[in-house]
Amino acid sequence: MSLKIDPFTVGEGRCFVIAEIGNNHNGSFELAIDLINQAIDAGADCVKFQMRHLDQVYRERSLKKAGEDLGSEYIVDLLQRFELSKDEHRKLKSYCDEKGVLYLCTPWDVTSLAVLEEMGVEAYKVASADLTNLPLLDALAKTGKPLILSTGMSRTGEVETTVAFLQARKAAFALLHCNSTYPAPFHDINLRWMEGLRQRHPVVGYSGHERGTAVSIAAVALGASIIERHFTADRSMEGPDHAASLEKAEFRQLVDGIRQVEEALGSGTERNLSQGEMINRENLAKSLVAAAPIAKGTEITADLIKIRSPGQGLAPHHYQALIGKTAKRDMGYEDFFYPADLALHAAEPRQYAFDRPWGVPVRYHDYAAFAKRITPDFYEFHLSYSDMDLKLEDYLEGPYDCDFVVHAPELFAESRLMDLATPDEAERQKSIAETQRVIDITRALKAYFPKTERPMIVANIGGFTMDAPLPKDAIEGYYERFAQSLEALDRDGVELIPQTMAPFPWHFGGQRYQNLFVTIEDILHYCQKLDLRMCFDISHSSLTCNHLGVDFYDFAAKIAPVSAHLHLGDASGLNGEGLQIGEGTLDFDRLGAILKQGCPDTPFIPEIWQGHKGEGEGFWIAFERLEGRL
Repeated sequence: MSLKIDPFTVGEGRCFVIAEIGNNHNGSFELAIDLINQAIDAGADCVKFQMRHLDQVYRERSLKKAGEDLGSEYIVDLLQRFELSKDEHRKLKSYCDEKGVLYLCTPWDVTSLAVLEEMGVEAYKVASADLTNLPLLDALAKTGKPLILSTGMSRTGEVETTVAFLQARKAAFALLHCNSTYPAPFHDINLRWMEGLRQRHPVVGYSGHERGTAVSIAAVALGASIIERHFTADRSMEGPDHAASLEKAEFRQLVDGIRQVEEALGSGTERNLSQGEMINRENLAKSLVAAAPIAKGTEITADLIKIRSPGQGLAPHHYQALIGKTAKRDMGYEDFFYPADLALHAAEPRQYAFDRPWGVPVRYHDYAAFAKRITPDFYEFHLSYSDMDLKLEDYLEGPYDCDFVVHAPELFAESRLMDLATPDEAERQKSIAETQRVIDITRALKAYFPKTERPMIVANIGGFTMDAPLPKDAIEGYYERFAQSLEALDRDGVELIPQTMAPFPWHFGGQRYQNLFVTIEDILHYCQKLDLRMCFDISHSSLTCNHLGVDFYDFAAKIAPVSAHLHLGDASGLNGEGLQIGEGTLDFDRLGAILKQGCPDTPFIPEIWQGHKGEGEGFWIAFERLEGRL
């Protein structure tokens, strides 16, 4: 069940955040405007005020302060001084409409409700004090507008009475758990009562008066669809609500925390591995490996299997299933077993037909094995930092009658990430030196692949941050440093092509933030400015478009003309990269038509996560599924 408060749908995943300004403007229209601006900057979805006709709310004796209790006398005195006029409320709503933030208001009486109805308010908040005010609730229900009701100061039976009353009138409403003390002691909040409310009505939120943001963020983790917090310019101001309010910086922390928790909650339906976990599983987990050389056709027995790290092969829980199988290939000592070793049939390579050059990603050590099985148009050598110290003649013979591409390492020795744009000058110089080594190695490879006149080097050029994206005004400086790094490199005879990046790259098994060559606007601008072409990584850019909420196919059409090379993999969500073709969300028929139009001759490789396993089985499956589409 959800609650529609245009343009928001409350109760369908995204928490609706209300900045309750209430009377914290202290009667100043100018301060009210300033609080609206601050709340927008702090990330609020809605700003809420209160409206009273005091003669409809309080007894005459109370308004005259004729022997009333001190607490009531104090509140009435403040309200008489701090109420905004009806015209000022109209101006506030118009200002909110202009600024694109939702204006809501709590009517404390039916006369105020009539004023707000004339103003066209989208929904109504009901204060805890009016949860049992059935005549007011009846008038509110008759408006047909969505209602949000705080349940502070109320007993369970009273909540149930109001729920039944509103359900009988077919009202759309939400209940907010609330402790009506200002500020509320943590030990009195009883946050788990949210579940009790949910048993009585499905749309539940939390209106908090406690100090800090932790409890309100925890409420989101417990399923709150709405969070309301009082908002002030200064907690030390006069008035009862200021002490229990959040100032702008803390409200911003609250909103950021809520959005982080929403991302972290997930669906709860299945335990899936994230990209980072898959990386760490590869590095840290264990696999079934051959305990001795095994000839093709041999029955696999227990003494031919052992368990060793890394986790790049068949997981150990397949141990019993593997025993008794017949080896489908010759295996060396400690070679990994793969899922294909359990299957009746494994995918095998063949000569594929594409309208553009197609290639296979390899490492030095497996090039010969792949070359025996398939003859692509080119090979893409993926270098690790340890590969850079190997002798080419130990792995290659040549000359070979095909082209080649090089993929530069992202990680260099001593846990240094390649970053040609970093403001750390010492690290930038180290990245320049290592990149120059990659260029020199690429030139050396030309002796083995003389057909390639100007080999391309795919590179992730850096520009990442640890804990948050770069502010927009800092990004240009990173591109300027990258331009300086390009000038410092001797690139004669090679072409360095930056790779399009996902917004959240994985380094050392953990997430970072990528800032360069992510958006299509930056890519096109800096390709022209720096005279560059790109490696269009389909999977990376799909994740970027999902994150930014832009159309991937429009992105593809724009980048195709500056694409020198293609990495093709499927993708899903924000970090499902390198998926097998057809196992993500991309439409490769549509994408293929775009690429044929925008870059018909651009070469490609299948960039499938661990596609090389099982003697390249993931690559062969990808080629089968891409054939006829490119």
